[in-house]
Amino acid sequence: MSDRRASLSRVIPITTDTGTGYGRPPPTSRRELAEVGPGTSMGELLRRYWHPVGLAADAASVPRKVRALGEDLVLFRDGQQRPGLVLPHCIHRGASLFYGTTEERGIRCCDHGWLFDVHGHCLEQPWEPGGGRARDKLRQPWYPVQELYGLLWAYMGPPEKKPVLPRYECLEVLDEGEFLEADDSSLGGGGPAVVDCNWLQHFETLVDPFHGTAPHPAQAGAAAAAVSDVSWDTTEISVRAVALHRLPDGRKWRRISEAGLPTLRVVPDPRPGRLGPVESVGWALPIDDTHFRIYTVGRVRAPGELDALRARPDGRRRWEDLSEVEHQRHPGDYEAMVSRGAIAHHSEEHLVSSDRGVVMLRRMLQRQLDIVQQGGDPAGVSFDPDAPLVRFSAGNWLDS
Repeated sequence: MSDRRASLSRVIPITTDTGTGYGRPPPTSRRELAEVGPGTSMGELLRRYWHPVGLAADAASVPRKVRALGEDLVLFRDGQQRPGLVLPHCIHRGASLFYGTTEERGIRCCDHGWLFDVHGHCLEQPWEPGGGRARDKLRQPWYPVQELYGLLWAYMGPPEKKPVLPRYECLEVLDEGEFLEADDSSLGGGGPAVVDCNWLQHFETLVDPFHGTAPHPAQAGAAAAAVSDVSWDTTEISVRAVALHRLPDGRKWRRISEAGLPTLRVVPDPRPGRLGPVESVGWALPIDDTHFRIYTVGRVRAPGELDALRARPDGRRRWEDLSEVEHQRHPGDYEAMVSRGAIAHHSEEHLVSSDRGVVMLRRMLQRQLDIVQQGGDPAGVSFDPDAPLVRFSAGNWLDS
């Protein structure tokens, strides 16, 4: 028996190793920053701003499903060319207005034919005496919509707090021969048009010049331009990351990126040959807690210039053309963001000095949450129709 016990002790040694995965507490996320649905902290903050919900062409005579900030909506354009955005279930019996038909004055439900205009007013109740004598007291839930820069913008917050739709200097002051182009393919997301993870996981990369283990394919010509210095600062509405890259000829390429309120990505062209102020602006629309997409507007000289900036992970082909094994060999922003989980487990992070921009961004967002919860207006909203153009300092610059 003693020999058997000795044999077992050799086969199953006693270990004192620590740090294994056993017994760990459940991971947690900073849900106050991540969740965007109605009534959530971040959801209420984001609802104080305008958000792009589609390209201008997406509002047409055929209703279109839209999902934004965790809400399902129906987008349409009436016969007067006015865009409308309404909640999907008709207030009569709940049939979806996605199956409705658009007319000169609005959208008509497929079930009993109630007609609503772009502001939700009930205009007709066909089977009621007099066309519905009490119809003026009923209203389909709706959201205000405006068109600007080739995009459709929705305001989904408290009506009494509706700000003016901002205008941006970099999209208003065009050089000769330039025009604006809008894109909904999630430029900068590194993957498909709809990215299947929380929006914050992308927003934070904007102030993280060190993200990624290799230069972006678009920077292949500047692979030798190592980051020599990075600093961060804040403006009233953004966190800025300033990265200095040392070029082979000794000059320094200074690249400034900004993450702006509410979800703006103000990122200059990744190619160092494109110098000057930022030429495009993107908005990361949180579709819900675990999906987002990016709408981009940029100054171009030929159609398709924005689309040409889409990532090519292997330097040649687009993301959707690669196999799973090839994605593993050429991981980019999409793989890094999505592999953190649908909502990143922030309790498992170990932030270090190079994450300073991320910490600053989270603190800025937390300050805005506190302002709204205390009844104030967050940074970047204005109620003045003559408000000045919004300016950014992002861009590419060469220093001697």
